[in-house]
Amino acid sequence: MKLIISDRHLDIPEIKQASVECIDLSKLKIANCIGCFGCWVKTPGKCVIRDDATKVYPRIAESDTVLYVSKVKFGSYDLVMKTMLERSIPIQQAFIRLFNGETHHVQRNVAPKQAIVLGYGDISPEERDVFCQLIARNANNMNFAHYRVRFATEQGLEEAVREEVLKWGAQ
Repeated sequence: MKLIISDRHLDIPEIKQASVECIDLSKLKIANCIGCFGCWVKTPGKCVIRDDATKVYPRIAESDTVLYVSKVKFGSYDLVMKTMLERSIPIQQAFIRLFNGETHHVQRNVAPKQAIVLGYGDISPEERDVFCQLIARNANNMNFAHYRVRFATEQGLEEAVREEVLKWGAQ
């Protein structure tokens, strides 16, 4: 399954034509993770907070191709994307594994992913470097088999997304 998770509405007809699911996080009600670890001990694999995030993280887990679209703020994801990624903890288990000499969580039925992380906005070179480092670290915990980071201006965002979706159709 191919999935786009965006922090804003995208008006791109090619998304529907390519049978790509697009989730606009800005239209959802997603509470902050409260760090209770209920998703690991009380209700394994399911967040105890009942909101729209419970519909999103299973879609992330089963997708083999994901395009994350987020405004870059201070070298990180914008708030709505960061909140959703934190709420995706139920797709990991409490158990730890050694991976490339580092400790990381064991995934809970998570498909290996081809991921593109598209950061947009007025991003300084330093913020780009920090964002790329963050994505590299996230790749180990988010089961990215392969990933790529791309940047766009706010004005060029929809064209950049369109280009990525069209590449999926060629594969």
